[in-house]
Amino acid sequence: MTKPLNELTITEAAKGLRAKDFTVRELWDACHSVAQERNAELNAYLELFGVDTAAVEAAQTRINTEGESAPLLCGIPLAIKDNILIEGHIASAASKILENYEAPYDAFVIEKLKEAGALFLGRTNMDEFAMGSSTEHSAYGTVKNPYDVSRVPGGSSGGSAAAVASNGAIASLGTDTGGSIRQPAAHCGLVGLKPTYGAVSRSGAIALGSSLDQIGPFGKSVADVKALFDTIKGEDPKDLTSIPANAYPIPKTGNALRIGVPRHLIKEGIDADALEVFESTLTRLVNEGHTLVDISLPTSSYALPMYYVIMPAEASTNLARYDGMRYGLARRGATGLDDYLESRTEGFGEETKRRILLGTFVLSSGYIDAYYRKAEAARDVLREEYRAAFVTCDVIAFPTTPSPAFKFGEKSDPVAMYLEDVFTVTANLTGMPAISVPMGTVVREETTLPVGIHFTTPHGAEELLFKIGAEVTGEKLY
Repeated sequence: MTKPLNELTITEAAKGLRAKDFTVRELWDACHSVAQERNAELNAYLELFGVDTAAVEAAQTRINTEGESAPLLCGIPLAIKDNILIEGHIASAASKILENYEAPYDAFVIEKLKEAGALFLGRTNMDEFAMGSSTEHSAYGTVKNPYDVSRVPGGSSGGSAAAVASNGAIASLGTDTGGSIRQPAAHCGLVGLKPTYGAVSRSGAIALGSSLDQIGPFGKSVADVKALFDTIKGEDPKDLTSIPANAYPIPKTGNALRIGVPRHLIKEGIDADALEVFESTLTRLVNEGHTLVDISLPTSSYALPMYYVIMPAEASTNLARYDGMRYGLARRGATGLDDYLESRTEGFGEETKRRILLGTFVLSSGYIDAYYRKAEAARDVLREEYRAAFVTCDVIAFPTTPSPAFKFGEKSDPVAMYLEDVFTVTANLTGMPAISVPMGTVVREETTLPVGIHFTTPHGAEELLFKIGAEVTGEKLY
């Protein structure tokens, strides 16, 4: 093949392996060597694993024996976000408080990938406990954007995005609490999927916001993301929020889709050139036979403040377990209270502390009714507005982010950073699936940077996301 092996998509690599154009070990070595070479500059990986010879040989034997019937992911090297447990490996969530925590079991998604014969290159850098939109909040240094190392890759799954965008992995997994897959996918020119809440088990993922978190894939194509999603989805008895494949009715649509556009939400705050690319992408979709529908989602204007009440509240609860008593970093002071204070003070970074304090405040006596319960009530209204909108349209389109990747330190004000999630948090609040797909590029300081278009569909309708995403990228999925 003329393309370097590490630059292949999942579908291209799978085809080449079955045609015996190259071996599983050659594919692994190509990805691993580039990942190692680029990591000194990008810091995408916190740890690159050594080759698992037994797993490589097992994948090769399976492909040789089963041929076309072997799973598509068999022998494919993947990168895994550092908050997803791989048995026997460190899972630190990019935090000092878990720097020596060795996973005692595999996450559900890792079990599924191992069953399919996938291989794991390493664990990727991230914002500490997935709290951030730039991967500037890792305890182990920032991740650089492969398009411009003076810019962020997005976050919190910035390492997983940078690993794939730099061709240091064929594809990867991240987690998405408010846009942490889709936003870095947009900044790094990738496809990123946040599945329906419960479609992919959260068992074995270190929790941030339990009603918001979802594990999902990054890929170089829509087909790759679909292949990963089809492998990792499924009901899990260890996760009571997971759902069976047929939990939601599949919307019936024709070949032409109705694309809802809430223009009242996107007329301000978006860079002019990014908005121009968004509008030209919509025009191209119309020319291909789809129709645009103006829709109204008034409660979406309050999505960001309700998210930044609910998420910190859930985070402060989930992170209470890191107390220096049971596992993780432990510091000993003069009293038991000092043990607790010193362990958490040293173990947590500034952004994590900020969100713990905010979450504890909104859950405290006298404030839980004023903030947390009102945010949950508004969330119910938001869900109903989306359900009503999907009566008149099949998918809803936004730009993924208001601007392309920004420079390090450019959004040092926490509120400015939180605004990065303005178009993505609604999918987590409603539990609906959403995808970011590359739609074009813009130029900043003579550097060409990717921007993404974002689609949301009703619960369980990931196939519609793959369909409209493939229309944007020009892929033939079936």
